[in-house]
Amino acid sequence: MERFDDYMERCLYGPEGFYSSGTGIAGRGGDFITSPEVGPLFGVLLGRWLDGVWNEAGRPNPFPVLDVGTGPGTLLRGLKLAEPECSAAWDLIGIDRSVDSVKEDDGIRIQPEMPSSLDNSVVLANELLDNLPFRIVHRSSAGWSESFVSDGQFIEQPIDDPGLSIDPGTSAPLLRNAHDWVASILERKPLRLLSLDYGTATTAELAERGGWLRTYRSHSRGDDPLADPGAWDITTDVATDQLPGSPLVRVQSEFLHDLGIDELVAEGRARWTEKASAPDMDAFRMRSRIGEAEALVDPAGLGSWIVLEWRQMTPTTDPSVA
Repeated sequence: MERFDDYMERCLYGPEGFYSSGTGIAGRGGDFITSPEVGPLFGVLLGRWLDGVWNEAGRPNPFPVLDVGTGPGTLLRGLKLAEPECSAAWDLIGIDRSVDSVKEDDGIRIQPEMPSSLDNSVVLANELLDNLPFRIVHRSSAGWSESFVSDGQFIEQPIDDPGLSIDPGTSAPLLRNAHDWVASILERKPLRLLSLDYGTATTAELAERGGWLRTYRSHSRGDDPLADPGAWDITTDVATDQLPGSPLVRVQSEFLHDLGIDELVAEGRARWTEKASAPDMDAFRMRSRIGEAEALVDPAGLGSWIVLEWRQMTPTTDPSVA
């Protein structure tokens, strides 16, 4: 019998797991599409955000930019293509536990573990927290129980109150691994930690809504996380109130509008109109911005993703302040 988070760890990251075996792939020809796979516009906008962080920090050099759960490195390649101002100082580093050694490719380094220091760095977590193994708990009028997996079936075991605020008759993910991962990053004081994921503000909202346990493969959603272990991605909506600190919370459409997505789309329209009679590759790239922007800010899709931004706390010299 396995607790669900142990089962999920094995299914995703074990020897025959969805990610460790190379099965799970982001992109149009893979299993799911995240914002970086939509097209280059996302990289341009994220580059603008990085420029803001870099300038606010006094233009540190080096300026490590770490993408955790990088997979094939699509997000970092999009940033590199965008060439923001801070690219003069950055080190682009992808972290992915599925690789067993450091790999260098065109100025991007992909490695299995976080570096020892996060000084002057930015940590990006694009659709990472939903994939960190989580527990499943249930509340009834009689108390709490937790899901375990045995012989391809769920078995419920009683547990003490896990500290979640949900109504009797509902269930919720218990995001202890996500909480601990965020806490471990914040303890090392990067300039920023930026997380993008689907989720809600509160666990109570998630429990009431339901449908938070998800499986995916080949752009299709499944409904049984116990079917074909290792052949499906297993994820959950992220409940912000289970995470540490006090991040700035926005939805992705708001985040990208603040970074000037409308301005970039208008520029793309104008460039396409100017060259439509004899378009070159740049004109086609500008026209593509229109469709990319629609996908990135879609309120029924990526536009509703939650963007969490943790900022480095200002150090205090007062030993009485915890």
